[in-house]
Amino acid sequence: MQIRILVVVMLMAMLAGCGRETSNVYGGDLFAITCARCHGSDLGGGIGPSLGVGSNAASLTEEQIEGVIRVGPGAMQSFDRTLSDEQIASLVTYIRSQQNP
Repeated sequence: MQIRILVVVMLMAMLAGCGRETSNVYGGDLFAITCARCHGSDLGGGIGPSLGVGSNAASLTEEQIEGVIRVGPGAMQSFDRTLSDEQIASLVTYIRSQQNP
C-alpha cells in the first residue's frame, strides 16, 4: 500500500510541471520550473535527493550531472527529449554555481 501511495505522489509531482513552456528558459529559471519541485528551490532535496553543497551530486563531474538530467535514472524523468542541449548545459552551470557559491 505504501508503495502505491509513493508512486501516486511521484506521478503527481512529475505531472505538476506538464504543459509549462520552457523553450526559452535557462539556468535558475529553468531549474525553478523543471527541478525545484523535486530537488527543492534551494537544492536541499525533497522528493528527489539534495543537489546542493555536500550532496552526492556535488561530487559528480559536469558530464555526469548532464547524463543524469538526460537519462533521468530511477524515478526521475528524462529531459533528453524535452530540453535542448543549451538548456541542459545551463542547468549544469546553475547547479554548479549553487554548489560553489
